[in-house]
Amino acid sequence: MLGDLGGVPADGAVTVRQRRRSFRRSAVLGVVAAALLLTTGCQSTNHTPAAQAAADAVEDRTSAAKIVFQPATSAMDVRPDAAVSVSVTDGKLTSVNLVDDKSRSVPGTLAADGSSWTATAPLRVARQYRASGTAVDADGRTVDATAFFATLKPKKVLETSISPLSGSTVGVGMPIVVRFNKAVKDRAAVEGGLAVQSKKLIEGSWSWISDTEVHYRPKTYWPANNRVTLDVQLRGVEAARDLWGMKNRTIKFSTASSMVSVVNVPRHTLTVYRNGKRARTIPVSTGKAGFLTRNGTKVVLEKHTLKVMDATTIGIGKSDPEYYRLDVPYALRVTWSGEFVHAAPWSTGSQGRANVSHGCVGMGMSNAIWLFNNTHVGDVIKVVGSPRTLEPGNGYTDWNVSWDKWLEGSALSS
Repeated sequence: MLGDLGGVPADGAVTVRQRRRSFRRSAVLGVVAAALLLTTGCQSTNHTPAAQAAADAVEDRTSAAKIVFQPATSAMDVRPDAAVSVSVTDGKLTSVNLVDDKSRSVPGTLAADGSSWTATAPLRVARQYRASGTAVDADGRTVDATAFFATLKPKKVLETSISPLSGSTVGVGMPIVVRFNKAVKDRAAVEGGLAVQSKKLIEGSWSWISDTEVHYRPKTYWPANNRVTLDVQLRGVEAARDLWGMKNRTIKFSTASSMVSVVNVPRHTLTVYRNGKRARTIPVSTGKAGFLTRNGTKVVLEKHTLKVMDATTIGIGKSDPEYYRLDVPYALRVTWSGEFVHAAPWSTGSQGRANVSHGCVGMGMSNAIWLFNNTHVGDVIKVVGSPRTLEPGNGYTDWNVSWDKWLEGSALSS
């Protein structure tokens, strides 16, 4: 309740100090009147010069300045992005203070001529505020005033889920992924609250995947051994009608050495490039007819030292001759639909010569262990030479979108 901070009259311009002045003025006038009655008896009730001077002296102590608050005192359900100001008539403001019910100050700017003060930061939702100001008139007389108001309580709250996690180290192909618990209608407002800083210079942009998901990527891969900070400033942002952000958060992550692997389907090879230099070429087997490995640039989504792979997850029934259920070691997931790069000790005779898998990229155990140990989530696996294309959104497929097309997905692109 606003009463927790103290109450004031509705116009917000009368304070305890002014009421005390009024009380003192009444007391002085009462003494003067009593003195006149004692000394004049049945004489005229007109004020003597001395009495009038005393009354004028009391009047002179009242400042002509009047402080006006916006929002007005006792205002309820104030939007957190509402303009907050304090102004004065017949005087100049000398100080203004705006705090919430947890004693957190809101910064603001006082006009050079002292005529007004304006808050320079948004309010918090579901909070009570006290604004106070002091002003002086042309004769040097001061006045204090205080106002109280409360911001709205949102009906729905916007929450975020972010990848990568703060403190993690990822590959140079890892996009920043922000998912929302509710559909965002004002994409520009939300995107404006997402700021990315890179220690090494990049050109990057956000692009909306859907109303509940937005990604950030550089024009080319992230620089190796880089530090990145994401500032999420969504507190007080209205993402849709009655849907408000309540919290700010900061995510910091690093990139590892650049690891880009190229799978050449016709040649049955996987070539690893570390920081631009070829580190190893590995014989592999990719998807056979009917189960072709998808072409395109993929990003490592997960790492599993052991992954149980069951063909029913890709629509192959247990009665089908193609059915399998295997314990697969050193598996790197690259699509949500079930493509992995992994050890395949059962197909070593075909690796480097034929494509016999159900869509995964298989290799010998020693090579799989080496690749697994040197790979981070976010490293790039690029498949070339396959007639089957990678579906948008089947993994982090952002690198398959041209830069111009990527920019079109930003709500803030010019």
